[in-house]
Amino acid sequence: MSESSTGRTVTGGNAEQEVVDLCRDLIRIDTSNYGDHSGPGERLAAEYVAEKLAEVGLEPQIFESHKGRASTVARIEGEDPSRPALLIHGHTDVVPANAADWTHDPFSGEIADGCVWGRGAVDMKDMDAMTLAVVRERMRTGRKPPRDIVLAFLADEEAGGTYGARYLVDHHPRLFEGVTEAISEVGGFSFTVNENLRLYLVETAQKGMHWMKLTVDGTAGHGSMIHKDNAITELSEAVGRLGQHKFPVRVTKTLRHFLDELSDALGTELDPENMDETLAKLGGIAKLIGASLQNTANPTQLGAGYKVNVIPGQATAHVDGRYLPGYEEEFLADLDRILGPNVRREDVHADKALETTFDGALVDAMQTALVAEDPIARAVPYMLSAGTDAKSFDDLGIRGFGFAPLKLPPELDFAGMFHGVDERVPVDGLQFGVRVLDRFIDHS
Repeated sequence: MSESSTGRTVTGGNAEQEVVDLCRDLIRIDTSNYGDHSGPGERLAAEYVAEKLAEVGLEPQIFESHKGRASTVARIEGEDPSRPALLIHGHTDVVPANAADWTHDPFSGEIADGCVWGRGAVDMKDMDAMTLAVVRERMRTGRKPPRDIVLAFLADEEAGGTYGARYLVDHHPRLFEGVTEAISEVGGFSFTVNENLRLYLVETAQKGMHWMKLTVDGTAGHGSMIHKDNAITELSEAVGRLGQHKFPVRVTKTLRHFLDELSDALGTELDPENMDETLAKLGGIAKLIGASLQNTANPTQLGAGYKVNVIPGQATAHVDGRYLPGYEEEFLADLDRILGPNVRREDVHADKALETTFDGALVDAMQTALVAEDPIARAVPYMLSAGTDAKSFDDLGIRGFGFAPLKLPPELDFAGMFHGVDERVPVDGLQFGVRVLDRFIDHS
């Protein structure tokens, strides 16, 4: 036990013991999201979460937007219900995993080398488990949060949230009545600068999304003939241009703030136009930061033809496009210029960019909680190159942050854990997260 700055006793012991088992249990529920209507594992996960919340006296509700696509929501009464409420949300679905590629089975929740291994270990069943562990301990010991907290464990985030957050926001907005702020995934993790400083990156911005289908029409014909109107050739050249294009660096408010903090930490002036040397020093977070410097468009799928000796009349490709806050118009104009007039572009899924400022009482609570558990901690803002369910909740006026606190070993390739092979989270990182999250709630 330890004393918080509010004078309360922080009883994190049981939560620290329980969080590992909760994380392992959640990983063992295969909630793979294939981007279609299926998702039976999400229903099992929703029921598991609901059972764990009901055991400690809460009244969780399960909402099924489509057969098997289920989310769980509960509300905890705070000491002052008149204050605006806080939302803590996480998703229970994961991207698929091929067991043959992994050192340990991705749905075993095995503990090895001081880590819990499995699909979802960092994206994001670790935060789900931390939230459950902290809430269960607080409910058992009768420690109310300062204000109401809404808990949401959501389906379908990995495919855009249609069956999860988007469904709840559109059809059950009253669940989030009075909520003004939220925390969720991909933030609060550490980057060790030196023995005297550890930065904890809090997500305050997200790139916007354009998942696109590209189509080129040509003239079908025999594969043995000379053929100048080949849809595959036209599309391949366009996709090659796009894949090789380097979009210009754009310094957003969040990037400027992050670079200022990093310049101070490294003791050197940083030039956003010349970041290669700096990124090389950032280890496991380099990929995350590098992608926040500019718009990106990565070809991910190609399709054409049905027989080797038949030139097809149409070729298609899919592209994962991401744009910085404030630069959507520029991004789309660049795409059309690069692709050329013969390529049709249509959105498969699109979503907005987000950006908020790094200030206010909630940010102060993050810094206070981090320093209490790690005296060399400094919270800094950063931009996520991907997107989360925060975009759906933004439609309700809820200001979102990525804050799933983890103290990580410097050698861990944290960015590589997301959707990667051998995803894992350190056991002591989970336990650290429980302590920080508990303190954060006290100050929130």
